[in-house]
Amino acid sequence: MRIEQNKSLATKLEILTDAAKYDVACTSSGVNRKGNGIGMGNSRAPGLCHAFSADGRCISLLNILLTNECIFNCAYCQNSCDCDVPRASFTPDEVCKLTMEFYRRNYIEGLFLSSGIQISPNYTMEQIYQTLKQLRDIHHFNGYIHVKAIPGADPALIEKTGFLADRMSINLELPTAGSLKKLAPYKSRHTILSPMRQIQSGIVQNKNELTVYKNAPKFVPAGQSTQMIIGATPESDFQIMSVADALYQNFGLKRVFYSAFVQVSSSPLLPALPGGPPLLREHRLYQADWLLRYYGFSVNELLSDERPDFNLYLDPKCDWALRHLECFPVEVNCADYRTLLRVPGIGYKSAQRIISARRTATLTFSDLKKIGVVLKRALYFITCSGKMMYKTRLEENYICSNLIADRQQIPKDLRNSGYQQISLFDSSTLGAAAIPQESIIQAELSSMR
Repeated sequence: MRIEQNKSLATKLEILTDAAKYDVACTSSGVNRKGNGIGMGNSRAPGLCHAFSADGRCISLLNILLTNECIFNCAYCQNSCDCDVPRASFTPDEVCKLTMEFYRRNYIEGLFLSSGIQISPNYTMEQIYQTLKQLRDIHHFNGYIHVKAIPGADPALIEKTGFLADRMSINLELPTAGSLKKLAPYKSRHTILSPMRQIQSGIVQNKNELTVYKNAPKFVPAGQSTQMIIGATPESDFQIMSVADALYQNFGLKRVFYSAFVQVSSSPLLPALPGGPPLLREHRLYQADWLLRYYGFSVNELLSDERPDFNLYLDPKCDWALRHLECFPVEVNCADYRTLLRVPGIGYKSAQRIISARRTATLTFSDLKKIGVVLKRALYFITCSGKMMYKTRLEENYICSNLIADRQQIPKDLRNSGYQQISLFDSSTLGAAAIPQESIIQAELSSMR
């Protein structure tokens, strides 16, 4: 561990934004707090995620670690105490200064603050709490704040922080307790799930209080989320999605994020990744997660013990449809909403538009295209007034070959050989208006002193 004293604020920022890049931050929807005319900023629904990197990470939040020093030696983590990386720590005052100054310059619209475990869970959680308290009470920052709750910290600290944050998250880290014990022996499922349950209970209790006392302070109003590392351990997609579904059902989570494992250490406990991070697998898990939350699918419909992993060549919805051709074709002018949701190429918004539009007209394929249906996928599974768009064989191999030929089955950035994590110090394709380049950052930091 390399610890250098007296680092400049710019150096700390460079180290701690880079160290935070593996935390998923696109979680700012779900809270609607207007500006109050006194404080600075607001947090208006549907959220602050105006700009995203190619892998879905929001870049409108200042995404930093409070510190990348850590007392744990998790094999998969670049901030492990065994890793020889530059270390830095912000003070609560420094985080507040960065947040307020970047907000004033319109570089960010909120804060996503995570941290390594410095000294102890309680010490780290106290530092996070003090940061949020200063932002809210001294700087009157009214914008969106997402923070990580620290497993093992005093529940009282987590509760106090929850009344200052919009969203809290606790990383599940790995899909199963066995994998966690193997790669992160100083962590346990119990210390992770206990604060997750506490936050869930606090949210429910707070909602009940708000029905009686309208002006009661809000506790984590945007809910909580978690994140799992994918590919560091041998769990199947079926196991991962089963864990995610259990978290949604039992802990009321808003989102489960899946982070493709990136080789950041040479630990013999970790798998070799000759092809790089499993980004396409991560993409399929996100697609399936969407099907669970918005399309009425269950895990057992998408996967099973006999078919434990997703088809990398087809998205989960197309793959399911090909295995259930007995359900197709669907007549769009009379099918119910839930049936429409299962048609490849029809999203939940376009399904709603179909239901609304057909009340006054009989829909044609031209109408469906205007509504937003992706006909190059849907045409194999639907009819309009009893007719298919083209003469199409309802055969698995025929449809499969045509769907695989659709280049959109694989994300653009993966087709173009990978992605790059966006950083405050990147000269990115989004331009200086979205992300300040290094020279701009240096000048702005100088003006903050």
